[in-house]
Amino acid sequence: MQQNSEAAEQYWRRNLAIIFTYLVLWFAVSFGCGILFVDQLNQVNLFGFKLGYWFANQGSILVFCGLTIAYAVRMNRLDNEFDVHE
Repeated sequence: MQQNSEAAEQYWRRNLAIIFTYLVLWFAVSFGCGILFVDQLNQVNLFGFKLGYWFANQGSILVFCGLTIAYAVRMNRLDNEFDVHE
């Protein structure tokens, strides 16, 4: 029983580490690229739009969608590793 508890604790710890990592990445892209570094990014054009504007309006949403897919893939691997897959 002790071994199952340790495995569950390790699984949860790794799950939280994955969530925290992806949240930090999403924050860096949405807040950093969309607000903090917008002036520097606006020096570059992407399809006729300033890059800072693009990140604030489209880029952070696309990164969020990509991170959602990456999280699902990573959690499937973690579930298989801990034998808790469906």
